Amino acid sequence: MKHMLNQLFKLLAATMMISLSSQALAGPLKIGYSDWPGWVAWEVGIEKGWFKEEGVDVKFEWFDYVASMDAFAAGKLDAVGMTNGDTLVTASTGAKGIMILMNDYSNGNDMIIGKPGITSVKQLKGKKIGVEVGFVGHLLLINALEKNGLKETDVELVNVPTNETPQVLASGDVDAIVAWQPSSGIALKLVPGSKAIYTSADEPGLIYDLLAVSPQSYSKNKAKWKKVMKVWYRIVDYLKDPATFDDAITIMSSRVGLKPSEYKSFVKGTKILTLEEAKSFFKKGKGFDSLYGSTQISDDFNVANKVYDKPLKVKSFIDPSLTLGM
Repeated sequence: MKHMLNQLFKLLAATMMISLSSQALAGPLKIGYSDWPGWVAWEVGIEKGWFKEEGVDVKFEWFDYVASMDAFAAGKLDAVGMTNGDTLVTASTGAKGIMILMNDYSNGNDMIIGKPGITSVKQLKGKKIGVEVGFVGHLLLINALEKNGLKETDVELVNVPTNETPQVLASGDVDAIVAWQPSSGIALKLVPGSKAIYTSADEPGLIYDLLAVSPQSYSKNKAKWKKVMKVWYRIVDYLKDPATFDDAITIMSSRVGLKPSEYKSFVKGTKILTLEEAKSFFKKGKGFDSLYGSTQISDDFNVANKVYDKPLKVKSFIDPSLTLGM
């Protein structure tokens, strides 16, 4: 009898596991997105009902950027919009993400902004700079300093959350800040005479923005993720078409509570990638013109700045197969 009961319990447990697995496969794909043009663009597909047309069940959840990464790390999301560098940071905490879709690269929205009177990076020598240490703005700053013959030790870093940088610049406590939109735009408006002295447009590919999927969801739902990607490139086509561009901007600006005329400048500072462009950046290389090279540079930066202790295997976080197969 005891043997029969044990067998019965094992059978029930197996049945429950199959049921839970089926529920996971049947449920919607939960995707976290936040206030960045390359991710706000998902709103076009949501509003138009294109995911339903494609036959894929998705649930998009809106977050502040850091909160979206926290939710992904806690296992509450199947996927999240992150930069390539932050995908590594999140993975170092135990929450690996596989970068399968490349939305864009920052093309001017990330900025180093000097207070009135500072008009070049070289003028930052000996100055205080407000930046969120260990995040992508910090990497942008190091890149700008090196290009202008300076080292990180030539400036004084003041650790400031990115969303607080406009107020810190206005206070006069720092001479410059590093921020991305909308914080960078707010700073330029808040401090008359301030100027963007270096931007992500000066180093294309330093910051890639992507969709990172949990390995579990990716392995179980690869066909569904392919459908999500098909919708994404329908969104890109809609944005790129002059006949529908204004409608796309209206949808996106409404999501973030801005006027369409104002939001156009945000989109201009974001190089949203066509499928062919994404395919070219998914090819292996050592520089910023390759996702592999850019992510390796981010990994080196993260280790050097003690964001995490040991180098990560960059290749294991990138799967170009769905993009290259489209």
